[in-house]
Amino acid sequence: MPAFERDVMTSLERRAAVSLSAIFALRMLGLFLILPVFAVHAHEYAGGDSLTLVGLAIGAYGLTQACFQMAYGAASDRFGRKPVIIFGLVLFFVGSAVAALAESIHIVILGRILQGAGAISAAVTALAADLTRDQHRTKIMAMIGSSIGLVFALSMVAAPLLHAAVGMDGIFWLTAALAVGAIVVVLRVVPDAPRAPRPAAGRIGDVLRDGALMRLNFGVFALHLIQTTMWVLVPAALVAQGELPLAEHWKVYLPAVVLAFAVMVPAVIVAERRGRMKPVFNAAIILLLLVQLGLYLLGQNAFMLGVWLTLFFVAFNVLEATQPSWISKIAPPDAKGTALGVYNTLQSAGLFLGGMLGGFVAQHFGAGAVNLVCALVALIWLALAATMNPPPRRVVPTAAAG
Repeated sequence: MPAFERDVMTSLERRAAVSLSAIFALRMLGLFLILPVFAVHAHEYAGGDSLTLVGLAIGAYGLTQACFQMAYGAASDRFGRKPVIIFGLVLFFVGSAVAALAESIHIVILGRILQGAGAISAAVTALAADLTRDQHRTKIMAMIGSSIGLVFALSMVAAPLLHAAVGMDGIFWLTAALAVGAIVVVLRVVPDAPRAPRPAAGRIGDVLRDGALMRLNFGVFALHLIQTTMWVLVPAALVAQGELPLAEHWKVYLPAVVLAFAVMVPAVIVAERRGRMKPVFNAAIILLLLVQLGLYLLGQNAFMLGVWLTLFFVAFNVLEATQPSWISKIAPPDAKGTALGVYNTLQSAGLFLGGMLGGFVAQHFGAGAVNLVCALVALIWLALAATMNPPPRRVVPTAAAG
């Protein structure tokens, strides 16, 4: 068998995977924890009766992330990954504290803007690429990607309980404390990246002109647009069609995520070890498309919603794992941070626009139209992905095995 079949992750790679996944997950908590509770709580702030301002408070995080991801990615190419990550986490801490102390919706918006301005996702994924060999990179990205799904499900379960226990300001203080913890992890746990010459930051124009990179960038935009658009409707559907009160939504989310993770792991192994990246990738997009059509055509009782959510999380986790790995393998070596910065910019834009699109379409055309729009986005993505070449599969010498 080829050498890469027997190759195993080193202890450094395992430490990098766990610690960077934890940092990435802490960042996503800043977006997800407020989703199930903020709209209900917002009227307690001065100016919180304006749904426009409430929506802005929720979406401002994704908007400023989109604005700063490329800059952070390019800065990490020039100045190093860890300094950029720590700077972003400090901004995230400041934004969380501002939101925790807010008495008006406008100050909450300011806090959310500062939280999003700590846009470290590109630097984190670039550091993950620096610390891992090609044959293990999809596994690392799988851990980082699946942490998003796990944190999302955890947020859906924990946010109502946390809000009842500590209030909205307590949730923001919790995210501030987690930012401090993440800084400690960066300094004490995350391995240092191997030194490499970085004479200049990667040029964004070169990345934007690369057709393969931009098709992957459209993919992450589509994936997160669909994710956020769906969750404009899913909680309400679980209450109305599923007859589940908010406090019991974990009964659907938790099994869906656990089952999806169990399916995702072997799928990623097949993609990586058997050189089946493109078929697995395209199959996940097709599954995403089928979920949207299923939601539109086949009812939404609690059981069927559980089925569709499980399939959605399978597709989501596979795509979240494979896309950044693919980008890190085909991006120019001196522009990995820049390429991942563009990637994460489109990811954040999808998060921001998905909520706006879902609300607008649902209000004016109904819930079914939302599923059809998401299906159309998935279909366009599939058409773009079908013409892509898989990333090169590299064989490493047996001596490199850990």
